[in-house]
Amino acid sequence: MEIMTDQGFRKTVKYLRAVIIISLIGMICMLILFLGILAYAKILGAPPLAVPQSTLFFADDGALIGESNSGQKRYWARLKDISPDVVAATISIEDKNFYEHHGFDYKRIAGAVLADIQAFSKVQGASTITQQYARNLFLEHDKTWTRKLHEAFYTIRIEMNYSKKEILEGYLNTIYYGNGAYGVQAASQYYFGKDAKDLNLAEASMLAGIPKGPGIYSPLASMDNAKKRQAIILKSMVTNHYIKKKEAIDAAMQPLTIVGSHNTQKVKVAPYFQDAVRNALKNQLHLDDRTIALGGLKVYTTLNRKQQEAAENQVHKYVANLSEIQVGLVAMDPKNGYVKAMVGGRDYEKSPFNRAVQAIRQPGSTIKPLLYYAALEQGFTPSSTMRSEFTSFHFDDGQPDYTPHNFNNKYADGEITLAQALAVSDNIFAVKTHLFLGEETLIETAKKFGLSSKMARVPSLALGTSGVRVIEMANAYSLFANGGKKVTPTLITRVEDYNGKVIFEKENETKKVLDPAKAFVMTQMLTGIFDPKLNGYAKVTGSTVINDISRPYAGKSGSTETDSWMIGYSPQLVTAVWAGYDMGKPIELVAEKTYAKNIWANFMEEALKGKPVKAFKVPKEGVKGVYVNPENGKLATKDCPVRRFTYFVAGTEPTEYCTEHLKNHGATPGDHKNMNKKVPWYKKIMPWS
Repeated sequence: MEIMTDQGFRKTVKYLRAVIIISLIGMICMLILFLGILAYAKILGAPPLAVPQSTLFFADDGALIGESNSGQKRYWARLKDISPDVVAATISIEDKNFYEHHGFDYKRIAGAVLADIQAFSKVQGASTITQQYARNLFLEHDKTWTRKLHEAFYTIRIEMNYSKKEILEGYLNTIYYGNGAYGVQAASQYYFGKDAKDLNLAEASMLAGIPKGPGIYSPLASMDNAKKRQAIILKSMVTNHYIKKKEAIDAAMQPLTIVGSHNTQKVKVAPYFQDAVRNALKNQLHLDDRTIALGGLKVYTTLNRKQQEAAENQVHKYVANLSEIQVGLVAMDPKNGYVKAMVGGRDYEKSPFNRAVQAIRQPGSTIKPLLYYAALEQGFTPSSTMRSEFTSFHFDDGQPDYTPHNFNNKYADGEITLAQALAVSDNIFAVKTHLFLGEETLIETAKKFGLSSKMARVPSLALGTSGVRVIEMANAYSLFANGGKKVTPTLITRVEDYNGKVIFEKENETKKVLDPAKAFVMTQMLTGIFDPKLNGYAKVTGSTVINDISRPYAGKSGSTETDSWMIGYSPQLVTAVWAGYDMGKPIELVAEKTYAKNIWANFMEEALKGKPVKAFKVPKEGVKGVYVNPENGKLATKDCPVRRFTYFVAGTEPTEYCTEHLKNHGATPGDHKNMNKKVPWYKKIMPWS
């Protein structure tokens, strides 16, 4: 037994010796590796502390329309020109051991790891100011090991070659404070309207809390959150012996005046459009805020400067200065969805809220073309008739009775055609169609047209009572204008990084989502709002702007108590215009009810000035055009006082002739052999001429 014990002891010693030797070798290798990294960092020398570059925005003709206006060069402040309270607050909350460590706070790292293990998630960060500064000097902010290793190596190089003062100065000039403010100088001016050197303790402690989450701790986002964060910072400053407890209490109680605007030169070219482009870069291309503002990107947009100027001119021309009504406008190229002009409000400086892309408003009767497209799919034709009369709808499933009304309570009190119902915007015809098709049909059709807003399954949906966005409606009508091809609203065609490498390029879609024949029939019906031949118990809804237009257009107006719309298009351009009050106040003045139509008509004319006059292209197959009597939708004879050339899906055109106006009662409609002779081209462009 003693021999066995002795042998076991020797074996244990042998293993222990091996472990020690291997450990020593490992430690030596680690030391050599560490020394090698330090030597390599020293050989490379001081890293260039790159100054962020402005991102540039270009119009569709390559002209510069804007640039990020919070670049480092413009806002750089020397450490001596930054309030000592800002410096103290930042160090206290971000890296209290900043002056003691050499880039990495190992005690803090260990504490963060322990906290994360206890919580089974990442709950605490351990990055030092130097590490954060190193991260800010990289354009890539992806969470990969490669990026983290680069960041660590960069941290070593910065600490080896720059003083703490230089590192702190660089950090304070590159950190993001929200609302486009990069660097403490820009943030001081934006939030408090003063230079960084003039900030007091209360302002400094609030400002230092914003970088943790600008969307949460900015006083403009939430004053409550900002004050809570300020209290934490003041407490840390007391703990770290930067201030006395009484100073912290006084600072926490001090009222603050928040300015919330940059005093740099304001953007003048399409500010709402440029905001939408930045949102697209963030939400669609998934670029972070710093890269968008300071990444040196070249962003090529779809904006047409001439059409943008025309849009802004028409808004200013038609909306009275004293009116509080707002306007949203989107103009798109229907072939590809490129947004050519955008107005999000009357004055960007007073209200940057973009009503063209953010506001959700009731579309009124502008939803009807989508309903009637669904009707065409179910066998309806422009000559389909229903009675227009005062109607109350009763339901067996417990729904309350529904009694829609026409404008001014006027009704045909007889049969009218679908084409005429659309032209005069008859609400009874629309609700009957909606209920006949089934209330789910319009909801599904709206999705097909690209509308993402939630829609209520109710009878009034046919009259546009569920909210939509202006840009979505412009896009939906683009499908009619381009013959049924899917498009999506596009603001950006190409993005290059600071090295000129293309990181995004738009690819055009070719998917068909509508039947071309039915889309064309809808387009031809939508020309009817400008055609007096379709006047009935009321004038066509586009009658007030007929004298303002000089080329073929299709379109639809719409109105609710609080919203006024006009959406229309030529083969080259689709434009949606909304007018209304932000708070949903009823539109009562007659002049204000005309804003949307007048802006639309005159914008289209100005935007297309100098471009060729184009008729809507008739599909090579699938449609057939015949003359009909617009009152009853039947084939017109030469004796009919009004004859309108109307297109139908092939095979659905009427076969019955109108007999109401025959002068020779012994004749039959079939004797009129020349009734549907070839139509002159100008009649097809403007059949009411």
